[in-house]
Order: sequence, then structure tokens, then C-alpha cells
Amino acid sequence: MAIGARDFIDKLLVEKYAQEKVDNHEADSLVSKVSADDMLSAMNNSANSFKTMLALNKRLTSVCYGVVAKSARYVQTEAV
Repeated sequence: MAIGARDFIDKLLVEKYAQEKVDNHEADSLVSKVSADDMLSAMNNSANSFKTMLALNKRLTSVCYGVVAKSARYVQTEAV
């Protein structure tokens, strides 16, 4: 497998940008804009909400099974 430009347009682009140097690292670009504590707090709140939702879903499923079981009517059939 070869590395490099495969067609004419790629070759022209490589020639055009071969000598370009890009340095867009500013002093404050490497500093996080969001506090780590705020991020962890948001993640914790999200996880707690999800855990609560799972617990409520489990309880609701259990209650629904109970309602269906209580409302079921069983009819006795003749034994053969």
C-alpha cells in the first residue's frame, strides 16, 4: 500500500501545502474551558437520574404485572 497523492488534484494540493506551517496553539487553548468539578458533578447528576429512572421502571413493571395478574379471570374447564 502506497502513501501519497493518488491523482492530479491531490498532487497539486500536496505541492501547494508542502511548505506551509501551521501553529494555532495559543497559550489559553490548552486550558479547559469547563471546570473538572462542574463536569463531574453533571455526570454524577446524570447517572443518578438514570439510576432513578431504572428503579422506577422496575417498580412500574412489577406493579403492571401485579395488576394484570389480579384482573385475570380463570375459567375452570372439565377434566377429561
